Amino acid sequence: MGNVWKGAAILTAAALAAKLLSALYRVPYQNMVGDIGFYIYQQVYPIYGIVVALSLTGYPVAVSKLVAERLAGQDEAGAAASVRVALLVLSVLGVILFASLYLGAGVIASAMGDGRLTPLVRLLSFSFLLFPPIALLRGYFQGRHDMTPTAASQVGEQFVRVAAILGLSYGAVQRGADVYACGMAAVAGTLIGMAAALFILLFFLSRRRRLKTSGRTPPAWDRQVGRRLLTAGTVICLTNMALTLIPLVDSFLFVPLLQEAGARLDEVQRLKGVYDRGQPLIQLGTVVGTSFSLALVPLLSGARRQGAVFAYGALSIRLAVVIGLGASLGLICLIRPINAMLFENDYGSSVLAVLSSSVFFTTIALTVSALLQGMGREWTAAAGVALAVAGKAALMHWLAPRFGALGAAAATTGAYALMAGFLCAFLPREYRTAGRKYMYPTVKAAAMMAVVLHGYRWLMDSSSEGRLWAAAEALGGVAIGAVVYLACIVKGHVFSEQELAAFPLANKFRLRLGGR
Repeated sequence: MGNVWKGAAILTAAALAAKLLSALYRVPYQNMVGDIGFYIYQQVYPIYGIVVALSLTGYPVAVSKLVAERLAGQDEAGAAASVRVALLVLSVLGVILFASLYLGAGVIASAMGDGRLTPLVRLLSFSFLLFPPIALLRGYFQGRHDMTPTAASQVGEQFVRVAAILGLSYGAVQRGADVYACGMAAVAGTLIGMAAALFILLFFLSRRRRLKTSGRTPPAWDRQVGRRLLTAGTVICLTNMALTLIPLVDSFLFVPLLQEAGARLDEVQRLKGVYDRGQPLIQLGTVVGTSFSLALVPLLSGARRQGAVFAYGALSIRLAVVIGLGASLGLICLIRPINAMLFENDYGSSVLAVLSSSVFFTTIALTVSALLQGMGREWTAAAGVALAVAGKAALMHWLAPRFGALGAAAATTGAYALMAGFLCAFLPREYRTAGRKYMYPTVKAAAMMAVVLHGYRWLMDSSSEGRLWAAAEALGGVAIGAVVYLACIVKGHVFSEQELAAFPLANKFRLRLGGR
């Protein structure tokens, strides 16, 4: 059991590092290629997000379960048979997805409203050939309760990918290449990152003893493994693709809908680039909001025997509400200086403010989804994602033609709110009842932070302009807002002394406030 908790901690730390890298590199990339260049990359990025879900969270988990079950019975040959079948099934799936994307690149680009994206989609299709061995090896190691290879490959992939994207894109800019060539360079960097992940996994494999492969399992067993792999893997993939599929809807609907409303292609491209500035903000806010709460989810399986499932689950949701609301409202209050600090100007700040409001709902949705998965309700979590995607598409058709980018941002927030509400309805009743008494002090703390930040912004905005000043204003506002919000949360008794003691910084802050 100690190895399980250690492995969960390793994967959590690796996921946090990878998500931070994935969000932060987009800022210098946008600064290099501009809003239209950023739009080009963001149009095809959700396809890579699907590959990440397939190779990191979906099929590796399914493979690990198959391997762990056989090894638990000291059946090395059965585990080897599971690996063989998984390799065959994933390879066939990867080839089908690759061929579909490669041959249909022109159709996909046209559906996105920009035929010049065809080469980028075609190049990115090769990532589906890399995902089967990556997913298989990660699942194999995880099935043996060895999480280090998965964590190392995840972080290594992001480091190499970010360095390759920024390096290749910088070289393209220096050569005077157009923005589409810069997009091709970024996609090439993505493939290099995946190749690095595969190399790292093969390195770990070379240092491990091989599975015994004697014996041949019957075809019926092969079919059973194949069905379990596809069913469980696909469901797990879907439950972890909310932050990928919602932007994918934007990729297919944003440009065509605004063009139908009468906007020119170049205007829509620039507007989409500004709109896409919200993606790293949502990702960063969600990482902050879910990092603490999701860390408690692996404890649920152990808590079943300790009678503490409710305590861990309730604390996860409370953390998600407190951090998600603070991050979301803080971004809204400081969106203009943050926008100027990160992206050189404050274009589209009102759109980004609406997108920032989705951080709260995203944090709640992802936390509750993880809790439901821990309770064995994977299909419910998957249904929540499907509902969010359908809601996003419907709201886009209704709002985007009328309100442009602002309507698209409202559709995103509405989709995540729909997902959060749907998933919360399936939580046990005691979770919903327990959270009500903490809502008032949490909302009160958020309102106090908003009032303080409003006054702070009024003072700072009247003083100076420029990107450097915007950076000072944004960072100062984050510090002031965090202090005010945390002080109100502590004074409002949202967390018990025992709970605060588990967070050293929060506990020290409580002591400085004079305790309770």
